[in-house]
Amino acid sequence: MVKIRLKRVGAKKAPFYHIVVADSRNARNGKIIEQLGTYNPMTEPSTIVLDKEKVAQWIKNGAKPTDTVKTLIEKAN
Repeated sequence: MVKIRLKRVGAKKAPFYHIVVADSRNARNGKIIEQLGTYNPMTEPSTIVLDKEKVAQWIKNGAKPTDTVKTLIEKAN
């Protein structure tokens, strides 16, 4: 199953995430299919950069966003 989820790339105690499409069987920071955006929770307010067209296309094709990513998509709109 294909999921839209977060991939952590930040340093220790400074999280930064890429919003990616990946197979659910792969590890959190493992092989990805496509990067859709970024999320930086350390800024005030937190920064969400998202390609909404690609997200809509992947959801239409059957990719399921995780609960956290679903919340981020709603905040970005």
